[in-house]
Amino acid sequence: MARLTKRAIDALTPRASDYFVWDDELRGFGVRVSPKDAKTFMVQYRAAGRTRRVKVGRYGALTVEEARLRARELLGDVAKGENPAEEISIHRNAASMKEICDRFLRDHVEVRLKPTTERNYRTVINDVIKPALGTRKIIDVSRADVSAIHHKYRDRPYQANRILSVLSKLFNLMEVWGLRPDGSNPCRHVQKYSERKRERFLSAEELGRLGSVLADSQSLPEGQEGHETVYVAAAFKLLILTGCRLSEIQFLKWEYVTDTHLVLPDSKTGARKIPLPSAAREILRTLPRVKDNPYVIVGTIEGQAMHDLEKPWRRIRERAELGDVRIHDLRHTYASNAVLSGLSIPMLGKILGHTQIQTTMRYAHLADDPVREAADHVSAGLNKALQAQPPRAPTRMALRIVK
Repeated sequence: MARLTKRAIDALTPRASDYFVWDDELRGFGVRVSPKDAKTFMVQYRAAGRTRRVKVGRYGALTVEEARLRARELLGDVAKGENPAEEISIHRNAASMKEICDRFLRDHVEVRLKPTTERNYRTVINDVIKPALGTRKIIDVSRADVSAIHHKYRDRPYQANRILSVLSKLFNLMEVWGLRPDGSNPCRHVQKYSERKRERFLSAEELGRLGSVLADSQSLPEGQEGHETVYVAAAFKLLILTGCRLSEIQFLKWEYVTDTHLVLPDSKTGARKIPLPSAAREILRTLPRVKDNPYVIVGTIEGQAMHDLEKPWRRIRERAELGDVRIHDLRHTYASNAVLSGLSIPMLGKILGHTQIQTTMRYAHLADDPVREAADHVSAGLNKALQAQPPRAPTRMALRIVK
């Protein structure tokens, strides 16, 4: 044992195996000399009944006094009950974000999420999270990293918030799996962007244009521009007439169809029973069934459903001059017409398969329209009556004659 100095360390020569020389001034501080004459500053301490060693740095890259100062800090952490060697080991063995993303998709997304949600999660993971964080250790990802990704998509607030939600779920599961400490989710306190809810409904005139295009698309010869299959046209008509979600019609099976309802064993909100109006029943009655294909909306691949309705919808809405209308707006159109027809909000929520009344309440203002129009009509009549009153004759005043 001797006080470690530059002269003392320079004098150390290599042996057949590693050996240590410890400082007699700072207990636990020393230098390791390898057979190749590599000299490395070390800290040694005991924790949980075991002797642990932590590398401080290479001699030459650090001076003796720099290494002594760093060693003093590490030994101070040990005195506080910390275990630097264990922390270094945890960091060294920590999985990468790419590895955990793959586990997340395999053990959670594929097992617990609906197909549409699964596709959305995969897109976020593969297109955003892996490119940005894939090479990082999971314990190194900070709130600043998450905030930077969220900020990058600020011009697309809906997408930015979905990315944040996927990241938050991913880090919550890391805690459940014991890979990060409890309460360490870096998504906490990252504020979501405000989203403007779209409430686009088709007017009667727009519905007429859409109906005309759907009818024409089936009358055209196959292969001619503007032609769509009978299944594509039926899909969009059923969406309008039932208020169903896209996936509920797109992957509808004949076994789910009864005389009065669509009985879905699983949907976004679980099993549900959807009323089947006569107009929708007529579409289903005339729709050709394909042998060995269980789906109502038949796709181009044998035995499968139509997996892409977005492309035909873009063609159809362009011909119908409905440039800003999404497929989901057909569901909005059903809901708006239902409310304006006098259907109660709770009843509409049941038909649409909403689990929370707040979701249906976005249409509540529509229910006020007929009431407001009636009130305006009554008030207008009363106001007209008030304005029609004949003017009052001027009051005659007696003149006082002053003598």
